[in-house]
Amino acid sequence: MMFLLGLTGSIGMGKSTTAEMFAQMGCAVWDADAAVHRLYRQGGAAVAPMAKAFPDAIVDGAVSRAALKTIIGQDPSALKVIEGIVHPLVLQDRKSFMESANADIAVFDIPLLFETGAEREFDAVACVFVAEEIQRQRVLDRGTMTAEQLDMIIAKQLPAREKADRADFVIVTDTLEHARAQVEDVVKQIRKDMDDA
Repeated sequence: MMFLLGLTGSIGMGKSTTAEMFAQMGCAVWDADAAVHRLYRQGGAAVAPMAKAFPDAIVDGAVSRAALKTIIGQDPSALKVIEGIVHPLVLQDRKSFMESANADIAVFDIPLLFETGAEREFDAVACVFVAEEIQRQRVLDRGTMTAEQLDMIIAKQLPAREKADRADFVIVTDTLEHARAQVEDVVKQIRKDMDDA
């Protein structure tokens, strides 16, 4: 039996780093963002349906995220169409991963887990969490977006505190050592519960 753990958290909270720690503990890890990248690249499953719906979104045989952003900017209703194409393909990718994963615990790194109602599909949910000022500092230090763009992303997500309140496990990512210790505790707890079951 494989334990299915959803992993979520708001932007800049340290989700990717935490997912890597779970992998180091012997967990199989599936990453929703990486799945979308696979679907969008040349030969990816999203390229043909996206080319049919939005020919302008295809650049060099792959789906261009920048082009999609422009399309959505001009026509916000396009987002629903894009989601209608991508979500079922992402689900299929996740299913394939589950069928081939060879671990006692599978971790699913899904940024919008609560927003999409996906929490029902997992045995438990872990949420990464850090103080808002640390979150902002981390994201803005990357130099990939402005404070205004960050505010827009945060506004679209459930408040970080609410995500943490709804999760079964909260992993505070203020330092790497603290985060790693909590990941180890979560994995030990899950493995103990599986042994006792």
